[in-house]
Amino acid sequence: MGLFDRISRAIRATLNHWVSQAEDPEKILEQAVIDMQEDLVRLRQAVAQAIATQKRTERQQSQAAATAQEWYQRAQLALQKGDENLAKEALIRRNTYQETANVLETQLRQQADIVRQMKQNMVLLEGKLAEAKTKKDMYIARARSAKASEKLNEMLGQVGNSGAYAAFEQMEQKVLELEARSEAIAELNADTLEKKFAALEGSTNVDAELEAMKAQLLTGSSPAHQPTSLPTSAPATNSELERLRPQPEEGR
Repeated sequence: MGLFDRISRAIRATLNHWVSQAEDPEKILEQAVIDMQEDLVRLRQAVAQAIATQKRTERQQSQAAATAQEWYQRAQLALQKGDENLAKEALIRRNTYQETANVLETQLRQQADIVRQMKQNMVLLEGKLAEAKTKKDMYIARARSAKASEKLNEMLGQVGNSGAYAAFEQMEQKVLELEARSEAIAELNADTLEKKFAALEGSTNVDAELEAMKAQLLTGSSPAHQPTSLPTSAPATNSELERLRPQPEEGR
């Protein structure tokens, strides 16, 4: 597992711990950015140390290789002088330094790979830190908005459950009842008024007709709308009456 993976896991573990403790989101985000900055500082220090170690290994490898070359030249010189034993000792020293140079060269390649990977991780962490700073402001704004909405909903809930709000609802019902009663009374008054006007109009017609009859009586004329009776003859009436009387029976 790489260093960057370990750092990422540590950051996630820290964030999960804070979230589980239900702390303030703003504090969590601020602390997360601070931790990432500290991790970046430590990673930069580690990269610097790795580069320093790489350079030191490079110097040691160069020095060992140079020393091996010197002992090889001494072995050649001893052999030229006819001293084989001295030449052998020089070759033994040369082989020792050459082996050291070879080992250091292998370490140098490994250290170069480590430094390259650490630099890549450092660049990634710098990018993630910049992204975290940008998202932090956005998340903080959203968290504040959520808090404000939560407080507003709590206030509305308290208002809805309070006795004062219930009193307002009761007064609203009473006002509605009063309005309904007022409308009913207005409708009843309107019907009564219509009846009074109808009676008044009927009374006016009767009074007019009565006055007309009085005027006719004073002038001695019969009403125009009454039918004129036909004159009857008194003799005809008597004759009709005689016919209606019962006749006496004969032989009595």
